Amino acid sequence: SFDDSKPLTPDWQYEDCKLARTGPPATIVPIDEESRNGTILVDNMLIKGTAGGPDPTIELSLKDNVDYWVILDPIKQTLYLNSTGRVLDRDPPVSIQSIVVQVQCVNKKVGTVINHEVRIVVRDRNDNSPQFQQQRYYVAVNELTPVGTTIFTGFSGNNGAIDIDDGPNGQIEYVIQYNPNDKTSNRTFDIPLTLSGAVVLRERLNYEEKTRYFVIVQANDRAQNLNERRTSTTTLTVDVLDGDDLGPMFLPCVLVNNTRDCRPLTYQASLPELTDPTRVNPISVTPPIQAIDQDRNIQPPSERPGILYSILVGTPEDYPQYFHMNLTTAELTLLKPVNRDLHQKFDLVIKAEQDNGHPLPAFANLHIEILDENNQKPYFTRSTYEGFILESSPVGTTISDNRNLTSPLQVVVLDNDVEETKDPQVHLFLNDYTTFFTVTQSGITRYLTLLQPVDREVQQLYTFSMTASDGVQESVPVTVNIVVIDANDNTPTFSNISYSVKIYTDMRPGEGVIKLTAVDADEGANGRIVYEILAGDQGDFTINEHTGLITIAPGVVLAVGRSYALTVRASDSAPPAQRRSSITTVYIEVLPPNNQSPPRFPQQMYSLEVSEAMRIGAVLLNLQAFDREGDPIKYLIQNGDPQQVFNLSQSSGLLALGKALDRESTDRYILIVTASDGRPDGTSTATVNIVVTDVNDNGPVFDMFLPKNLSVQEEEANAFVGQVRATDADAGVNGQVHYSLANFNNLFRITSNGSIYTAVKLNREVRDYYELIVEATDGAVDPRRSTLTLAIKVLDIDDNSPVFTNASYTVCVPENLPPGTVFLQLEAKDVDLGADVNYRIRTEEAQEYFALDKHTGELSLRKSLDYESFSDTEAIFTFLVEAFDSKGTMPPGLATVTVRVKDMNDYSPVFSQKLYRGMVAPDAAKGTVITTVSAEDEDPPGTPASWVRYKVDVVQFPYSASIFDVEETSGRVVTRVNLNEEPSTVFKLVVIAYDDGDPVKFNTTMVEIVVLQPSVIPRFTQDEYRPPPVSESAPKGTVVTVVTAAALNQTVVYSIVSGNEEDVFAINNRTGVISVKKPLDYESVQSYELRVQADSLQVVRSNLRVPSKSNTAKVFIEVKDENDHAPVFTKKMYIGGVSEDARMFSSVLKVKADDKDTGNYSAMQYRLIIPPIKDGKEGFVIEAYTGLIKTAMLFKNMRRSYFKFQVIATDDYGKGLSSKAEVLVSVVNQLDMQVIVSNVPPTLVEQNKDQLIGAQGTALCAHSCATAPGRRAHSLCGQCVQGWAVAREEVVPPGQGELLPSGPARGSGAIAGPPEQRLGPAGSPPCSQGQPAAPAPSAFPGHPDAPGPSSAAQPPLAPLQELPGPAVAAHRGRIPPCPAANAPPAAPRMPLASLAPGHSAASGTAPCPPAPPGHSAA
Repeated sequence: SFDDSKPLTPDWQYEDCKLARTGPPATIVPIDEESRNGTILVDNMLIKGTAGGPDPTIELSLKDNVDYWVILDPIKQTLYLNSTGRVLDRDPPVSIQSIVVQVQCVNKKVGTVINHEVRIVVRDRNDNSPQFQQQRYYVAVNELTPVGTTIFTGFSGNNGAIDIDDGPNGQIEYVIQYNPNDKTSNRTFDIPLTLSGAVVLRERLNYEEKTRYFVIVQANDRAQNLNERRTSTTTLTVDVLDGDDLGPMFLPCVLVNNTRDCRPLTYQASLPELTDPTRVNPISVTPPIQAIDQDRNIQPPSERPGILYSILVGTPEDYPQYFHMNLTTAELTLLKPVNRDLHQKFDLVIKAEQDNGHPLPAFANLHIEILDENNQKPYFTRSTYEGFILESSPVGTTISDNRNLTSPLQVVVLDNDVEETKDPQVHLFLNDYTTFFTVTQSGITRYLTLLQPVDREVQQLYTFSMTASDGVQESVPVTVNIVVIDANDNTPTFSNISYSVKIYTDMRPGEGVIKLTAVDADEGANGRIVYEILAGDQGDFTINEHTGLITIAPGVVLAVGRSYALTVRASDSAPPAQRRSSITTVYIEVLPPNNQSPPRFPQQMYSLEVSEAMRIGAVLLNLQAFDREGDPIKYLIQNGDPQQVFNLSQSSGLLALGKALDRESTDRYILIVTASDGRPDGTSTATVNIVVTDVNDNGPVFDMFLPKNLSVQEEEANAFVGQVRATDADAGVNGQVHYSLANFNNLFRITSNGSIYTAVKLNREVRDYYELIVEATDGAVDPRRSTLTLAIKVLDIDDNSPVFTNASYTVCVPENLPPGTVFLQLEAKDVDLGADVNYRIRTEEAQEYFALDKHTGELSLRKSLDYESFSDTEAIFTFLVEAFDSKGTMPPGLATVTVRVKDMNDYSPVFSQKLYRGMVAPDAAKGTVITTVSAEDEDPPGTPASWVRYKVDVVQFPYSASIFDVEETSGRVVTRVNLNEEPSTVFKLVVIAYDDGDPVKFNTTMVEIVVLQPSVIPRFTQDEYRPPPVSESAPKGTVVTVVTAAALNQTVVYSIVSGNEEDVFAINNRTGVISVKKPLDYESVQSYELRVQADSLQVVRSNLRVPSKSNTAKVFIEVKDENDHAPVFTKKMYIGGVSEDARMFSSVLKVKADDKDTGNYSAMQYRLIIPPIKDGKEGFVIEAYTGLIKTAMLFKNMRRSYFKFQVIATDDYGKGLSSKAEVLVSVVNQLDMQVIVSNVPPTLVEQNKDQLIGAQGTALCAHSCATAPGRRAHSLCGQCVQGWAVAREEVVPPGQGELLPSGPARGSGAIAGPPEQRLGPAGSPPCSQGQPAAPAPSAFPGHPDAPGPSSAAQPPLAPLQELPGPAVAAHRGRIPPCPAANAPPAAPRMPLASLAPGHSAASGTAPCPPAPPGHSAA
């Protein structure tokens, strides 16, 4: 109906507030971000009507103007940007991408309201540069990485650069820039796919040339205007890891100029010949053989290859007989002594290669010199030498070997260490007279020469010893006697120039006047004096030419007052040209006779030798004079004896020794004695020459003026230490001194001249002081000795390298320690004196991180360590440190320092969400999973700091913490108790994620758990479902059952939550239909118990499941068996035996087949397939359902026959699947009876009766094997033996002793009665292991080769064997054993081998060995 009281409004009035334009109702305008305040957004809204003026028709205003970004001018219908005091920023964090406002228009005429939407799209400006998310980027690349490999993908995702701009302005592309500080980096690496930022290797790396690259990577956005593109750069540090690209090199390596190649290296070694290897091994090689891998820094160290050493080739070719090189240490050892006559040197090529098969070995030369072994003393060819020298010889004259001086004295010295044709190069020492003689020092033959003139009259014989030394060994001293040959160099000499003699007229002719004596020190003819009167004798006197006695000539009458002056010459007897002479004058006065003549001595000169050991009082000489008048004579020593050593009897003229003589004090006395008759002129004189001879009464005396405190440098062999000198006052051999050492003979040696040398290299660090006792002895038979103690100090040289207290140091250093922190004290000691030990880091790479104080050995940090920087490797630094003596020359001592960087837990765990939500049923059971929280820790994986665990914060929400829990490792939030909570309740639970670092760091998150209304939780119609059994052959997709659940106004989603681990079944999540997904197998699993759950679709879409008591149910599925398995016989061949006298239907053996199926599918029906025998008889029958095979004929006179047939087993009582096995039955008689005695109980025999029967056939088969002929018999024998081997292992259960089979003719085959069980007839033993049976006559009835019943002769009875314990066995009959393989029938038979314990055996030609207790024997 219409109201007529109100006028109708025209339609045109409704046009106001509508848009005056066509198109979409919303106004969409773009604007650039960061536009200026007041920027026009919409110039005119084009809304119909007038908002200004006196009669406005519309009224405009803004609605939903969030943050007042828009200003409206209603009159002009213009919209402006309001950005006063702020910036319109499209980028985070403001992120204003669009502004939506409503322009509300009110039609004042009709009151209608229309809202016009204005959508302002904020356009992106490229106002942000890309920002890399990490301060630095690092990657380590093995130098062996192939070109083209992507080596770094760290810019992908949020790890690279991020540009918060939008669109192309925010898209990042990466390029590599040229680095002026690393000019090769941009050509070595490339980023071909600029958007991915993946860095690719362009050129091959070489660790030995460059170990680190600094790659400048530029990230730029993709703004359309190239000039507006923004960039940023970062540095990618690429560390080149050492790869196994180089082989080993021998040390020391001297580089060839401008290369990394080593110069050829030759190692040197020397060995004395014929040396026992134990004395020189290992051989010292200079320098020591050592090779290192040129790839020195392969990481981890465990992957660094080892070095293997070997001798590649060498000359002479038989070097392997003499030398061996250790494969891993390069230690060179001598295998046997080397004879230098055969080999003087060895030149070898040694090889060093890596133990990982690297194809680049290194080579070096090894030169081994074979030295003459100095184990022989030099020796002289003669024990004594006698030489001659003329006393007038000039200096340099060579000593002759004969008195005629026609040839030189040859001193030949040899050394067996040196070939006889070579100079032994020994040094000869003279122990005495070194100022008179010397010896030539080279050549095999040496010569003695004169150093100063000798005088025979002073010393006629020189005796000394001579020693030869090769520097280590000394010869036995030889005695050298040099005789000085006389030269006529002395003139006969009278004692007085003239003599006066008074004679008397009464003297008769022939009476002596005076005896002249001339002395000539020469010898022989040179010293033999001839006297003659030259003038003045007037014929009245004569002289004896030999004695010098002047007498009155015959017939002469002397006249008083006459006087004579006789000239007398004394001449030696040398040849006239060499003869020497002297003259004297004798004045003679003739007096008348009277009594005044003085006494006369018979001789004017007396000479004698007296030993210095002569006793006191001994009479030495009778000096009795003659007085013509017979007056008493008085004797006196007038001169020459001031010490009154001698006594002269005044009356008798006997000269005696008054005091002890000492030759060393006075060796000669010249006494002037007188004889007087008491008158003034009655005195005459005579001379007595006494020579004192030596006895050994003096010991050697050391020269105390020579130094006794000596020193010698260490590590020098044959070094001169010092010299001692001792003299012996005795003469001849008694005064010859010999030296020796009383201690430390192994360290020092002394030569014959007293020079002391080191015998070996001394080590001051072992001992620095010695008190050396030197002993001097003379050359007497019973020598005298004296000693001298020398103090010898060993001087230090720099011969030791510093040694670290530890060969390796391992220290754990926490990361982030400040630089300068000292974390390890190194110490090295140098045992040399005055050493100044300094320290330094040898590994250059480690010097970037560590500093080592050169004086204190303190190891400190140069920079802080960062555990996380070791992204791909273990956080370990391993480097070498060295200690060296700054004053010395020895190589440094080395030690390895391993620094393990300890992770100090830099990061806290971070939850993936700030808030987790979960739902739970109000009656949820304990352990119900509600949701799962997850947190990650950026600490390195595998470290304790990265191991995240969870727990509930029990402080903030204690009630929630009492009913809910979180699993520590998985983060699953579960119910702690069976819930009984009000629906719609919201619980808040704080979960803590914490790590196991040092210190522990943690983080928290909130979990909101909503308790659902029961109405939204589906409920199953049944708690349990039991569908009909499912056939195991059911195809995929077969429906098993349908489960049903319902909830109020909810769509139900079904799932299987447990019991379907193998994914055998599937469930339709909407219909609840459970079906077969995978094939079933009854034999594997007979039943399944599934647990299904129903959830509302709302819950599922929330990605949550809410288990409760009502929304879960169990499904029990039974699998139905099908006949899918054929029967399987327990043996492939059954072997049995039957006696000749067996009755019809006697049991032979029992077969058995098993079937994995169940029920009727495993119920067997057996049948036999037997070839016809004779007369159509089958011979055997089988019980269809028990498998017992019985005889169906008589076997009289059929011994040694056997029957082979098949047995078929069919399951499902003969209607199902089938399988077959072979049966072999042998016929025996009473001669094959065997008695078996065993200690098993009768019940066990009864239980194993069928197995015993079957095993009995095994033995019978073996017997038949031994006698069966022909090719067919040979084949059957092989099957027989194989079957026997199977059968014998199944006769008795393990641990129950041994049971041998009985014959079928005895029923069960056992006679009960403990402790012995007697079993029936046994078969023959099996063939020997590995030997086929030999052919024998056929035993098949009707066969052409078959013999008669008695054709085989029986062997005699074997003796009974006694066995320990209750086990005893006797074998009746003698079974022919198996012959050797392929032997003819007439071959000699072998005795049967006994079986191992635990197996049965039958005796053959020899008794069985004893069996262990608890085992039976046959």
